[in-house]
Amino acid sequence: MSRPHHTAQELEQLFAQRIALLDGAMGSMVQTYPLTEADFRGERFKAHPKDLKGNNDLLCLTRPDVIEDIHARYFAAGADMVETNTFSGTSIAQADYEMGSLVTELNVAAVACARKAALAAEAATPGRRCFVAGAIGPLNRTLSMSPDVNRPDYRAVTWDQVVDAYAEQVRALLSAGVDALLVETIFDTLNAKAALFAIDTCFEELGTRVPVMVSVTITDASGRTLSGQTISAFYHSIRHARPFSVGINCALGAKDMRPYMQELARIAECHVTCYPNAGLPNAFGGYDETPADMASALSDFARQGWVNMVGGCCGSTPDHIAAIAAAMSSFAPRAAIAPSHTMRLSGLEPLVVP
Repeated sequence: MSRPHHTAQELEQLFAQRIALLDGAMGSMVQTYPLTEADFRGERFKAHPKDLKGNNDLLCLTRPDVIEDIHARYFAAGADMVETNTFSGTSIAQADYEMGSLVTELNVAAVACARKAALAAEAATPGRRCFVAGAIGPLNRTLSMSPDVNRPDYRAVTWDQVVDAYAEQVRALLSAGVDALLVETIFDTLNAKAALFAIDTCFEELGTRVPVMVSVTITDASGRTLSGQTISAFYHSIRHARPFSVGINCALGAKDMRPYMQELARIAECHVTCYPNAGLPNAFGGYDETPADMASALSDFARQGWVNMVGGCCGSTPDHIAAIAAAMSSFAPRAAIAPSHTMRLSGLEPLVVP
């Protein structure tokens, strides 16, 4: 189901013409289907020694109909792009389920689910272009921080292991024909840099290249990532990769993201994206922002000229995306800014050398 890549030009054209629409949550949507352990196992994994419920990536093999339906609902709501169901599609993340050997198969199946929905949406509306982004999650292990408070020097994983794990996923996503790669929900910049290094390595290895999108998570009101960087320092850290877009997703609702989106839009020499949660989790772990709430908050960013693509993260649904799509139609996308030739460095804080 792959097809020739002309996506860099097509995406560039889309982002220049109007504010593009990304899909919404996958995990919280999966939870709305009455799935049991048996659904996750299917026939093939009936005897697997580990519990599999919660391994949403596995559904691309055992219940592809569910994943295709979620993608289709987002396209019907107006999304221009959906993310593959591969947030945990690395050997490191799949180790919890003892399914690391399935990484290539899981990612290829996930692209097939998304592409099937994209082609159906395009067929239903001749002339429409629907994109598939390969979702690359942050991992459940971190290169910047020790999991043991008594051993601050300890790391549960090495740089080479992280690069190898990401490269395996990226090879599968590219071979299956994604239109873009989205390194998302970044809480540790060093993990993200390993992913970007793996992506570049795979581009050279496979002789193919697609747009690379990057999205970071600001974890709380401190305005920093979990590993301690400000939004400016983060951008300086990944700027060398020349991403197609950079943005913020997850963790906060749109209203709490406002100052960080303003700063990112001021400095980013590429397109800017934003897909927040449907507010902050409530006492029951649910999300309370209505479609109208999210559409209003993202309209503020659009009105300020800060965004080229918007969507939703945890708790968002096709109804949220439909409301956001309707709201975006009256706003122009963020205008590109000229590349800076100043030296930009970073640790936890940014440093600009005039």
